[in-house]
Amino acid sequence: MHDDLIARAKAWLAEDPDAETRAELAKLIDAEDHAELASRFSGTLQFGTAGLRGELGAGPMRMNRSVVIRAAAGLAAYLKKHGRTDGLVVIGYDARHKSADFARDTAAVMTGAGLRAAVLPRPLPTPVLAFAIRHLGAAAGVEVTASHNPPRDNGYKVYLGDGSQIVPPADADIAAEIDAITTLTTVARPSDGWETLDDSVLDAYLARTDAVLAPDSPRTARTVYTAMHGVGKDVLLAAFERAGFPTPDLVAEQAEPDPDFPTVAFPNPEEPGAMDLAFAKAHETGPDLVIANDPDADRCAVAVQDGDGWRMLRGDEVGSLLAAHLVERGATGTFAESIVSSTLLGRIAEKANLRHEETLTGFKWIARVDGLRYGYEEALGYCVDPDGVRDKDGITAALLITELASELKERGRSLLDLLDDLAVEHGLHATDQLSVRVQDLSVIADAMRRLREQPPTELAGLPVTRAEDLTLGTAKLPPTDGLRYTLTGARVIVRPSGTEPKLKCYLEVVVPVSSRGDLPAARAKAADLLAAIKRDLSAAAGI
Repeated sequence: MHDDLIARAKAWLAEDPDAETRAELAKLIDAEDHAELASRFSGTLQFGTAGLRGELGAGPMRMNRSVVIRAAAGLAAYLKKHGRTDGLVVIGYDARHKSADFARDTAAVMTGAGLRAAVLPRPLPTPVLAFAIRHLGAAAGVEVTASHNPPRDNGYKVYLGDGSQIVPPADADIAAEIDAITTLTTVARPSDGWETLDDSVLDAYLARTDAVLAPDSPRTARTVYTAMHGVGKDVLLAAFERAGFPTPDLVAEQAEPDPDFPTVAFPNPEEPGAMDLAFAKAHETGPDLVIANDPDADRCAVAVQDGDGWRMLRGDEVGSLLAAHLVERGATGTFAESIVSSTLLGRIAEKANLRHEETLTGFKWIARVDGLRYGYEEALGYCVDPDGVRDKDGITAALLITELASELKERGRSLLDLLDDLAVEHGLHATDQLSVRVQDLSVIADAMRRLREQPPTELAGLPVTRAEDLTLGTAKLPPTDGLRYTLTGARVIVRPSGTEPKLKCYLEVVVPVSSRGDLPAARAKAADLLAAIKRDLSAAAGI
């Protein structure tokens, strides 16, 4: 068995085009490090609806140039099979380790396959790539990014010509084409022949960002902004300047791209400690709100002053605020969200006589909703200009929330005041998440099996009125690995993360509120219920 492992590693080594990963793999082979080799050669990184994502390193279970070249060749074969024999593939990339290499390899493979390839001029936000696909009439797009994953990760996200990320069956069809590539020697990779785009695509994107704002709206709110060591800063500053907002105060330590993300444990605004430097800056400058992008700037986090401190708003809170703002501005069309997001959006849409849709988790689903006007998911993703960017966009979301904060400021009010209004009108919708990061993926499988075999009959003393296994699908949703529990006045969804080794449990409780005076008691009741649901769910899942 060890002989076979060494033989596979040597065969991979012989084809590896990257001196860095070749040296890494040669060292492992020389040391006969069978355990490490086994972890890298136990299979291949699976290409799915999130594309590819994994740790950088040598071997088929890691992200590297060999894996990316195979993925690009598989995508090229898929496009040609579907009649796009001379279609344009536009490629974007972030500032992570190897991103520029992976983008260049993809351009070379597409060119070698007879397709046309165009690469964005430098590391730019993912929404600029999503915009470029529609703007340029491309057959497909690739974004090299691992979003908010740890520094040692990278990823490969694929979009088709409608500008939204792939969904089944395209993911399985592309995966089959990737699997059919047994050797890199058959993949043509010329050294030139593709186009490197100039700034005209970025300029066109920035020109559209103005359209998300009302022409005569106030632009007075002051912000502190962090790019979280990612690629958002220059584009966000340009968008804010065009809009006429005050220039954001930057969190200097996190303003420039840095693939090592030195000031954060995880470069995700939702993670504990990630916003500490931004809050320190806010204490210093006293802005109206704090805005953060994740490293590829497709997500937007918002924090507000609450008493003496600063508080991160939940994705569901920002999602509801943006929805209320769009309703106030007379938006028409469909409001959509993922099933794990707050049911408050449905109440807001219903009151405004707008269509409301729930989809599976991920913007690949939200972006496909008919007549979409606005979509969001609780993980800080908002689509406020679906005709321009059919994906979440942390730049335009930042503009829209700053416009709302400006309008409220003119009336002597705040985002928290508007959240109170929504609670009085629709009931207090309080959400929380129980998220368990694991080393061993079997822990997640065991928890899901346990919940399926012995579903809870009550949580926090609330009876479970309906238990659904989402692998069976529903009247409106295709099958997905998840469980949904409907309780009296609450809802729980449990699912494995699609991009990280995490089990995620999404909790929501709804507490009726008759007046603003009831809000403190309602909040206390909601907090107690959420804590008790977390405790009981942990016990039921064995986590």
